[in-house]
This record gives sequence, C-alpha cells and structure tokens, in this order.
Amino acid sequence: DTEDASETDQVKREEQHTEMKEQVYKEKLAHLKKQLEELNQHASHPEYMRRLKRLENQNKERTWMAEIIQQFEIETVEKQYIKEKKDAVREFDEEKIKLKESLIQELEERKRMIESERNTMELTGDSTEVKPVLTRKLRRRPNEPLPIPDKRRKPSPDILSSAPQLNLLLSDDDVLEDLRIVNKVSKKIVFSTAYLSPPVSPPSPPVNSFDARIEEGRLFYDKKWYHRGQTVYVESKENGKTSGTISSVGQNEVWVRRLSDNSKFRVYVSQLQKGKYSIRKRAT
Repeated sequence: DTEDASETDQVKREEQHTEMKEQVYKEKLAHLKKQLEELNQHASHPEYMRRLKRLENQNKERTWMAEIIQQFEIETVEKQYIKEKKDAVREFDEEKIKLKESLIQELEERKRMIESERNTMELTGDSTEVKPVLTRKLRRRPNEPLPIPDKRRKPSPDILSSAPQLNLLLSDDDVLEDLRIVNKVSKKIVFSTAYLSPPVSPPSPPVNSFDARIEEGRLFYDKKWYHRGQTVYVESKENGKTSGTISSVGQNEVWVRRLSDNSKFRVYVSQLQKGKYSIRKRAT
C-alpha cells in the first residue's frame, strides 16, 4: 500500500508539473499574440516604437550631415568656377596683348629690314635696275635684212614729233639680246663698285647700353643668367621696384608674375639693353 501511495503522489506531481508548463506556454503564446496584434494593427509596440525612434534620429542626423556636405561642396565648386573663369579671362587678355605686341614687333622688325635694304641699295645701287636704252644707238649687224614693220604697234605722236629721224634697224630678239648684254655689264660695274667701296660700319651702340640677350630659353643680363621660375626684382623709372617670378622667357621678351597681385607684365630685351628696365636676383 505504501508503494502504491507513493506512485500515486509521483504521478500527481508529474501531472501538476505538466499542467504548469502548459499554463506557462499558453501565457507566453497569448503575450506574443498580443504583441503581434499591437504591431500589425496599431503599430504601438513599445520595442517597435523605441527602435523606430532611434532609426528616425539616425536618419535625421545623416540627412543633416548630407545637406551640410552638399552646401559646402556647392560653395567650393562655385568658388573654383569663379576663380577659373577669372583666370581664363585674364590669361586670354594677356595672350591677346602678347599676340598683338608680338605682331607689332615683327612688323617693325620687317620695316627696319626693308629700310636697311633700301639704304644699302642707295649706297651700292640697284643691281636689278634696267637702265633706259631708248636713246642709245644700237649697232647694226652685217648682212641683216631690214625688219618688217609691225602693223600692230603704232608709234606715239610724241615720239614721231620729237624724233622723226629714229629708225628701227634691229628685230625684237636682237634688242632683247642687247638689253641682256647691257644688263650684265651694269651688274659687273655695280659689283666692282660695291667691292671697291669701303664697308659701311654699323652704328655704334649708345653709351648707356647693357649686355642683354636670350639664349636657349634663358636670359643673360649684367653677366648673370636668369631662367623660368626664378624670383627677381624688376626696377624701372616709371614703376619703381617690383618683386616677382619669371613665368616664361620668349624670343625677345621676359614675362614676370608679380608677387603682390599675381598679375603678369612683360619686359623686352631692348628695354633691358637701353636701361629702361633692370633685373636683379632676389634671395629666397
């Protein structure tokens, strides 16, 4: 009997334990269903609301940062655009002035060359000039028939009235041959005159001239060499003393960029030779 009673108590305890577990399971299931219903129908679940609020805060923060970065980049791009536009306009104006002055200098150089050639021709005579031979009496070749007059050519009334005694005794080919001979003789005379005449000495340089020239992309001035990117002082009577950097070296000029406003100006080699400008190295 005692064993049966103990077995019965054990069975009861197991049944009670099973019932308690079933009750706990039902309570949890009912609680989960309630939470699921709140989430699906009313969206008022506490955990959902807490996490949703955190996501909204993160979204607001990221949106705020994105707007700040966007505004900063827009301002940076606009500033860069304005700067690039100003630089392009300034460089265009400088290149336009440089092109105009280069063409003017080239034309002036060609003008000086033409005037020099003209002066040389005046001193030695023009070797290509054909002397007038209408008044020169040409020789008559022996055993030559009289030329047939050309009816297409009519002598002018002035020639007929002033020189009625003029008779054309040679043909056109003979006249051209005589002209070639005369031209050869005149060339020999001009050559001999130019050879015997003393050489024309070039004009002496002015007293205040300076040794300045450009060779291989470098400037030689006052026994010193200057190159692109070198910091210098440029001094003149009109503008005084200016600090700058050599930005480029052309064929006949040097471009210098001012350190004060980053603008560029040009100095010609002829201006350095005449002493209108002077360049000195600046210690960095």
